Amino acid sequence: MNFLFLSWLVLGLGACAAALPWRSSKITAILGGGSAVLGCLSGLIAAGQGLIADTAATFSLPWSMPGGSFSLRLDGLSAFFLLPLFIVGLVGALYGTEYMRKEKARLHWSWYNLLLVSMAMVVTAANGLLFLFAWECMSLTSFFLVITEYDLPEVVAAGWTYLLATHLGAACLFAFFLTAGAFCGSLDFASFHLLSTLTGPVASVLFLLLVTGFGSKAGIFPFHVWLPDAHPAAPSHVSALMSGVMVKTAIYGLLRMCSFLPASPAWWGGLLMTIGITGALFGIAMAAMQRDVKRSLAYSTVENIGIILLALGFWMHSRAAGQHVVAALALAGGLIHLLNHALFKSLLFLGAGSLMHGSGSRDLGRMGGLMRRMPVTGLMIVCGGMAICALPPFNGLVGEWFIYRALLESGAALSGLGGFFPVMLIGFLALVGGLALIVMTRIIGIALLGVPRSPAAAQAHEAGWPMRSAMIALALLCLAGGLMPIQLLRVTGRAAVLLDPDSAHLFAGQVITPWWLGIMAFLLIGALLAAFSFNRWRQGRATVAAASTWGCGFAFPSSRMSYSAESYSELAQSGILCSCLTPESKDGRTIGFFPLRRSFVFNAPDPVLEKFFKPLFQRLAGYCRRCCRLQSGNLHIYMLYVFSATVLLLFWVGLR
Repeated sequence: MNFLFLSWLVLGLGACAAALPWRSSKITAILGGGSAVLGCLSGLIAAGQGLIADTAATFSLPWSMPGGSFSLRLDGLSAFFLLPLFIVGLVGALYGTEYMRKEKARLHWSWYNLLLVSMAMVVTAANGLLFLFAWECMSLTSFFLVITEYDLPEVVAAGWTYLLATHLGAACLFAFFLTAGAFCGSLDFASFHLLSTLTGPVASVLFLLLVTGFGSKAGIFPFHVWLPDAHPAAPSHVSALMSGVMVKTAIYGLLRMCSFLPASPAWWGGLLMTIGITGALFGIAMAAMQRDVKRSLAYSTVENIGIILLALGFWMHSRAAGQHVVAALALAGGLIHLLNHALFKSLLFLGAGSLMHGSGSRDLGRMGGLMRRMPVTGLMIVCGGMAICALPPFNGLVGEWFIYRALLESGAALSGLGGFFPVMLIGFLALVGGLALIVMTRIIGIALLGVPRSPAAAQAHEAGWPMRSAMIALALLCLAGGLMPIQLLRVTGRAAVLLDPDSAHLFAGQVITPWWLGIMAFLLIGALLAAFSFNRWRQGRATVAAASTWGCGFAFPSSRMSYSAESYSELAQSGILCSCLTPESKDGRTIGFFPLRRSFVFNAPDPVLEKFFKPLFQRLAGYCRRCCRLQSGNLHIYMLYVFSATVLLLFWVGLR
């Protein structure tokens, strides 16, 4: 606990120091970003100690709040979630020292440090009231980070949507903790073991409250509507922290609270599997149709959260069915993919921010040819793309391999209709992987390759060393996870054993990766890099005449003749996706021998937001306007309201 408290102290002092009106923005960046780096380093030591310790570390102080106590617990599950938090927080702080605009850096660093503290408190809180307090602080600090560019109307709208969604979810969490506290007689997690004696219907209601409350923060389908707007609006290193870590705190809360409930029936896992695979298919389909690169990555987060929920749901279902080996494989796959997603999705968001920083746009249609002008950023995006597509030798393959193996083991062990569902899930998961490959080749091909599609892209410049070093660090971690998967399994083991003691045999070393396999892969990558460098050296020495490529008979081909982001994904739109996801477009075909200038308009709105949530919110807004008539402005009317409420309360107390 000492290193965790030291981390919070450094982060808190840095937040206070960055808020002071310093004359130079460099001082603000040094104090705010430097304290974030130091605080995350101390937090990483605490997380490492928590992963290797045999017993959990606890701390408790009395709190004047009714039902509350400042109780903390650092066990294997908490330490596992602290690990990506402080890794992404550290590289994000290093990245943000160059990325942030000078006039808005002061309050930004205060909110950034406080967000790190609040997320760390969420995953270590051992009291319900303290958990809700930290949860609310996390929501508010992330809201202020989302609206960093508060002078833009779309940014403010995205911030309010996020705040509304997170507080609707918080209402469900309040209902859960009030019910749990009333039943257990205390809000301390130590007394929540009494929840295991609940009857099936009551436990199921509490489980549904948890799925709704935490699901709105995690961005699961269909509660994802805030996520595609908030991530593009926030600074890129904040998007990396929110997508890579903050949504995972909701997964932590769901796992922690479900561990107190009775043994999960099979339909709990079936519900999570249904939500997970639906969200994965929906998220990756929407990602394939977005022009905004950060919005595309945001929908990809919906997809990956769906994969994690699929794995966790399959773990619950298999454990209820008595398939302990399959359950252990699914749990390992879900937790490993959770950790890996924090790394490669943060890398991709930082890469997207670097592209925007260098080219001045998030629009894929205004990029092109950036690999030549931003080679380091381009290479890092390619590495992140390979990781998110589960291509070796990067880490994205490891977690998905465990999930696939769990599905295969279950399908082989069961017979009849029971063995059909795992095979069907394998097909859906393979479809998600294929669409993910389309999404990443689309981003890489349109943004990095070809010729510039705008004057700003032609003048693009490489990022500075803080931004490049942050991306390189994450890329190396993704590569290390792919080359040493056994280490990922060991890091995940302590958390998995706490959730499912029957899975201890899997993490005790029975799944072994030969040590020589990692060395061979490392040598192969080194040989490929050496060959690539030698080829570039030879090309640099040779004199080759520059000439334009063949442009289908056009003497002067331009960027308008190359594939656009919309045309690249047209095959998936017309041949794979369902009609409800078909984007809106106005054809720009030319008519006649001497056609006028025409344009092609393409829009891919979120059907869940446009067809369900917006009409619902508009109807609720109409009801709220009618309720405004109660606010007459007359003091006597308000006194009548108070008197009536008092009489009703006295009558209720008298009945009790």
